[in-house]
Order: sequence, then C-alpha cells, then structure tokens
Amino acid sequence: MSRDVTRAAARLPSLPARLPATPPTLADVAERAGVSRQTVSNAINNPDLLRPDTLARVQGAIDELGYSPNRAARNLRTRSSHLVGMRIGPAQEGTANATMDRFVHSLVETTREAGYHVLLFAAEPDDPMTGYDDLLRSTAVDAFVITDTYLGNPQASWLEQRRAPFVAFGRPWDQPEARHPWVDVDGAAGTALATDHLLDKGHTRVAWIGWRKDSRIGEDRRSGWLRAMHGRGLSTTGLASRVEDTVASGRDASAHLLDEAQPSAFVCASDTLAVGVLRTLADRGLVAGRDVAVVGFDDSQVAPLTQPGLTSVRQPLEDVAVEVVKALEGLLGHPPAVGPGVMLTPTLTVRGSS
Repeated sequence: MSRDVTRAAARLPSLPARLPATPPTLADVAERAGVSRQTVSNAINNPDLLRPDTLARVQGAIDELGYSPNRAARNLRTRSSHLVGMRIGPAQEGTANATMDRFVHSLVETTREAGYHVLLFAAEPDDPMTGYDDLLRSTAVDAFVITDTYLGNPQASWLEQRRAPFVAFGRPWDQPEARHPWVDVDGAAGTALATDHLLDKGHTRVAWIGWRKDSRIGEDRRSGWLRAMHGRGLSTTGLASRVEDTVASGRDASAHLLDEAQPSAFVCASDTLAVGVLRTLADRGLVAGRDVAVVGFDDSQVAPLTQPGLTSVRQPLEDVAVEVVKALEGLLGHPPAVGPGVMLTPTLTVRGSS
C-alpha cells in the first residue's frame, strides 16, 4: 500500500462496531422527550415554532437515542413527494397468477396521483423480513404496504414492535384484534357468486378445486362455494380437492374428480387451477361451457385468452389501491388516524367457459 493511500485511509472516520438492534423512530423520540410526534417533526423541520426549552428537550432526546430523521420525507398534508416501501416476492413458475402485478400497477398509479412514490424492494424466499430492517435503519421510507398476511408471517408483528407505520393488503387472519389498517377482498363472496352463477344455469354437481388446508385465503374462498351449495340444499361430498396452486395440479385434480364424482361444473380458487381444468377437458375431447362449465378466480390476463374464454372472479384491485392510500393518509396524518379494516366485494366476469 502506498504512503498516500495509507494517509487517506487514516483520515477516514472509524465505523461503529455494530448498529443497534432496533433503530430509534420518531415515536421513540416523542416518548423520551414527553412530547407529541408533531412536536418532534417541528423540532426537525420548523424549530422556530417551538419554545427554546421544548426544542432543547427534543434535541436532547434525538442525541441520546441516536435518531436520524428522514430528510427526504415530507408531511402528507402538503402532498409533497415521499416514499412508501413494498416488498416484492419472486416470480411463481407454473402459474397464471399475475394478481400482484396488477395490484402494484394500480398502487403506483394511485399513489402518484396523491403525490407518493412507491419503493419496491426484493425478497428472499427464505427470509420474509428481507429489506425491512435496512429501510428502517436508513429511514428511507415513511411507511410500508405489506401483502403477505398468511398465518405465521412475521411482517406485521415485526413492524408493529418497531412502531413502523404500515397498511396491509389482506386481513389479519390470525390476529382479529390487530389495530393496524388493512384492506381486503371478500374471497368467500366471490366464490359464492361464482357458484350461484353455475347453480342458476342448472348445474347441481359443482366441484371445488382449491389450495391446501393451511391457506387461509384458500379456505375462505372454499367457504363461499360451500355456503352456496348448502344454501340450495346440495351435497358437496366427494366434490372437493385441495392441491398446490399450479396448472399441473389443477389438471390432475380435475381428472380425478371427473372420474370419481362426475361433476358438471368446476369452481376454482385461482385461474391457474382453472387453466388446468381446461386442459383436462381438452384432453378428453370435452368443450368448456358446453359439456363442463369452469370458473376461475382473479380474472388474470390469461382468462380472456383461453378458449372459449374463462369466466373468473375479478378482484377490485383499483379500489384496493385507493383504500390503501386513504389508510396511509390517515396513518401518517397529524394526528395519526387509524380507521377500521375495509372489506371489498369482487365481481364476476362471465365468458364462454360457463
């Protein structure tokens, strides 16, 4: 190493041994100083508004906790530019599901109209908390939008423990008492709508192909099929199958059900499974909509492209995005306001398969 490089290296500031386990938040500063969050915000952005003793107390708490305010963030009431973080999982192979792509597009459009920017960050399959800690440490975002609310997912509890603002697309399945804002779509209402559509057409043996029993969303959608069938006094014995969400699984499950239960129609938990059913029908020389009816869920890009067009339950993702932004406004407003969870109702897009 040259002397110049050695001298330059000597002038570099030394790094701390390690970062604190939990980065302090604005809420922590407010609690330590015994003031409101708005007062802390004023101390950072508008110190002239505070009395000298109050300002000194807040600055002391900031120094004591080592809080680093996010200088890029802005007050939501001013509609200035700020960032909302959202974690994106890896692409799913062997499925027709692009629901999350449609939601992200709707969220980006809606937040842009409201003066927000969405910061997308990658996810590791084996670590659901990838990226969250880094963004909190750097205070790079004002809030998060989370989409994985399945049983056992640690995101919500992890963010709540750190007082990090977030809105969930998905109800808190295993925490009905949770107080964070959320928006969801009534999957049971959607599958009940699909099943009633088939029953109104004269079908009495309507089969169900859904996801594994540990999927809360899958079981919720299955309950709508059960409700509609039992509401008409129809048996569901032998008419249901739980599988992985792949085209191959839908193909195998529908072949088995056709052989064993001989249904005249299928309701599926996803368009992916429904595409598998359509392939089984094609293999057997049967025509969807004429010989056997098929309904999917999510109204993916694949649905209108299949022959003769796949009838599918459509989630109102544009409305979900609007409600998420409303919840963000309340959550980050002054003072913060958290309203009740919002449940939206899907619709049915009817095509030739039913």
